Amino acid sequence: MTRTLTDPHSVPAELRPYLEELVHRTHTVCGPHLVSVLAVGSVALGDYRHGRSDTDVTVVVDPSLPGRALPELAAALAHPALPCPAAGLELVVYAEDFAARPSGAAGYLLDLNTGPLLPERVSLDPSESPAFWYVIDRSVAHQAGRVLYGSPARAVIAEPARTSVLTAIRASVREHSAGEGHLADNRVLNGCRSVVYCRTGRWAAKRRAAQAVAASEERFRPLLAAALRSFERPSRVSAELPAAEVQAFLSWVAERVDETIGLAESI
Repeated sequence: MTRTLTDPHSVPAELRPYLEELVHRTHTVCGPHLVSVLAVGSVALGDYRHGRSDTDVTVVVDPSLPGRALPELAAALAHPALPCPAAGLELVVYAEDFAARPSGAAGYLLDLNTGPLLPERVSLDPSESPAFWYVIDRSVAHQAGRVLYGSPARAVIAEPARTSVLTAIRASVREHSAGEGHLADNRVLNGCRSVVYCRTGRWAAKRRAAQAVAASEERFRPLLAAALRSFERPSRVSAELPAAEVQAFLSWVAERVDETIGLAESI
């Protein structure tokens, strides 16, 4: 059973012992059915902030994995049974055959949220969750996922169709516009990331995305600068941002996404 990450230096030093133990426990539970363990999210995009960011992990397993292994895995990885040093762990398990084909569905076998700053959640039914989070995460994983164990990300995670990703981004922007349960700085920076994807077809780290949008959109520069300053703080002391300015910015983001969807549909 492995206790060594494929490339320890591909993940932040603060997370290495934790991710090593996560891989070990995942391998212990899944055994020969384990195909890959991938770091995604902020770690994959090179923008992990200790004390602020979650640790996002995607696990791919052989479809013959016994169903009883999924709740066992959730119990083995739940905080504080495995103490999470990040704000939280967001871990998603997919069957290999599902992950290998483009899809606009959630499609997971297990969705686990756990950690010191995350509400505990274990779901074994993808119909319980809006699909857009998972479509975006798989798109990020295909582009930039970092291998912790097993096969490379692009070998096991298909890139969702661009129309599926754009539809997911539109749903994400609507979610952040509603604001419930999301920090203001994160709402703004996710909006920047959405705009950069629409412009380039590539995912960028939140801070780099905000800098790119600020360079081209002078009217939003004060808000983006405030969001970036707030993002430097731990989440419990994040700054309040002007609500009207945040809404105006997210409305502008939604318009850019809708324009991009319209162009994609006309091709």
